[in-house]
Amino acid sequence: MPTKNDYLSGYRIRGLKPYDAKDIVSFLRTLDSSGAYNAGRLAEACRLYERMVRNNTTIALTLAGAFTPTGLGGYVSLAIERGLVDVVISTGSNLYHDMHLALDLPVHQGSSNVDDSDLLKKGIVRIYDIFIPEETLFKTDRFVQEVVVKYRESLSTPISSADLHYILGKELLKVAPKPDESILATAAKCNVPIYTPSPGDSSIGMNTAKLKLENGGLIIDPDIDVLETASIIYNSSKNGVIVLGGGSPKNFYFQTQPMLDQILGIGRGGHDYVIQISVDVPQYGGLSGATLQEAVSWGKIRPREEVNKVTVYSDITIAGPLLFSYMFAKEHKSELKNIYLHKDEWTNDMRKSYIDHINK
Repeated sequence: MPTKNDYLSGYRIRGLKPYDAKDIVSFLRTLDSSGAYNAGRLAEACRLYERMVRNNTTIALTLAGAFTPTGLGGYVSLAIERGLVDVVISTGSNLYHDMHLALDLPVHQGSSNVDDSDLLKKGIVRIYDIFIPEETLFKTDRFVQEVVVKYRESLSTPISSADLHYILGKELLKVAPKPDESILATAAKCNVPIYTPSPGDSSIGMNTAKLKLENGGLIIDPDIDVLETASIIYNSSKNGVIVLGGGSPKNFYFQTQPMLDQILGIGRGGHDYVIQISVDVPQYGGLSGATLQEAVSWGKIRPREEVNKVTVYSDITIAGPLLFSYMFAKEHKSELKNIYLHKDEWTNDMRKSYIDHINK
């Protein structure tokens, strides 16, 4: 039973002096001095991110919600360039809208207080308070289709979603006016694989599907994605993730541990570090709100006593950039792991381990 002094062993909270917060690092330190509510959790997340980097962790980023249309994808791109993100798992829509910016196609600030039927008449689509003209969509569709047609003969066998995203990123690097504004292009440059759990659930998937009607499509095999992502986890000494928004990308990353343990029988005991940023709560049963403690029951996260997981209940467009800015300001960098270049080899290594396991 804890004593009174045990309960009062945390740092004493003092009245903060906001004028001491001269930069992002000192600002986050003032939140750490408070340690309360989500200010405290954000500061805790910053420290945990630093621990991931110090321990040579393979760091994944999962991305759900309409993040890239906000223009904030540059934070992710810089994190990739600095070796602070090694793998990305994203909704297809985020990757589709990411291409608008690389192709220098217009995306505008708008308003949520608007007549949507009038927007429909004028050829404008809305993502909350962001306006996108139809021409932007049509030109991005054309780019995707042209890239797929260009590569279809060299990709006659089934591929992973990472392979499709890699060739899209490579083409953006070659022909797009502003590839530096694209997560896809930056990831391709740095050999960071990008997966999507539902390849058909976005305009990228709709465009590849349309080409099948013309005998010009690719075969994207989700089973390959499952094997490749599991092999990345299997071949990494430590694994961590930054979950922005939850959704299916969150589970697609987390399920790599049950895949290794429950399905293949060669598990490593769960992920080592998790930072989750979400506004969702667990009571309604949705995955975005599922607690990290619940994930421990599935073997997805290690059941350690020390803090290796933290949830920040905040808008990802606020807490995400703050988290990355802290790491940039502290000048954290890691050597690029070039995982895209190793994924086939690592999948074969995992296959050999599995075969050895079932033949014992």
